[in-house]
Amino acid sequence: MLQDVIRVDGRKPNELRPHSIEIYPLAFPPGSAIIQCGVTKVLCAASIQEGVPKFLEGTGQGWLTAEYSMLPASTQTRTPRESHTGRLQGRTQEIQRLIGRSLRAAVKLDQIGEITIIVDCDVLQADGGTRTASITGGYVATVLALRKIFPDTYRDLVSPVAAVSVGIVNGTPMLDLNYAEDSTADTDLNVVKNHLGDYIEIQATAERVSFSREELDAMLSLADKGIAELMESQSKVLSSLDLPE
Repeated sequence: MLQDVIRVDGRKPNELRPHSIEIYPLAFPPGSAIIQCGVTKVLCAASIQEGVPKFLEGTGQGWLTAEYSMLPASTQTRTPRESHTGRLQGRTQEIQRLIGRSLRAAVKLDQIGEITIIVDCDVLQADGGTRTASITGGYVATVLALRKIFPDTYRDLVSPVAAVSVGIVNGTPMLDLNYAEDSTADTDLNVVKNHLGDYIEIQATAERVSFSREELDAMLSLADKGIAELMESQSKVLSSLDLPE
C-alpha cells in the first residue's frame, strides 16, 4: 500500500515537501517571490518593459518570456556559470521555454497591450523540482507585476497556473521528488495545470524502465493533488494583497 511506504525524508508517497511562498523579497522589480519546496529555493522576479517581439507589433497583444539559471553554489558541487561557456546549455533553454509557455497560459495577453513581461527564475538552492517551483513561484511574481500597472483589474488578467514533479521510485509512484529520488527514479514526470484542472504541459520520461497506463494514471492523480495544494498556497499569499497595509 502506498500509505505504508515512507520516504527518506519521512514523507508518504502522496505528500508534498513543506513549501512556502514569500512575496516582494526584492525592492526593484514590480513583482517578485521566493518559493521554497523542501530544500529547493527559487527566486522569481517579473519585470515589465514596453514593446513586444516583431511578430506581435501592431496587434495590441502583449508577450511573456522567461529566463532560468542556477547560482553556482545552489548545488552540492559548484555549478559553473553559463556565461563562462559563452552559451546556454540545452537543459537551461528547455526549462526556460517550459516556464515561458506555462506562464503565457496564465495571462490574458490580448488584454494587456503591447508590453512584455520578463520572468527571471534564479535557483538559490537545488534539490529537485526547480523547473516546477519556478513555474509556481513565477506565477505569483507575474501577478504582482501586473498589479503594479493594472491595480484595479489585474485579477481579471490572470488565471492560476502551478506545476509539480512526480515519478516512480523503486516501483512506487511518488509526489514532489527531491534530488535523491529524482536521480534514481524509474520514471520522471513534470505536470503543469491551470485552475480549471486542465493540463498545460506533461513531460514524461522513462529513465530506466517503461511505464504502464495504470502507472501514468497514478502519477497524474498524485500531480492533481499536489497542484491543488500549491494553488491553495498561491491563493493564500496573493489574497493578502487585499488586506489593509
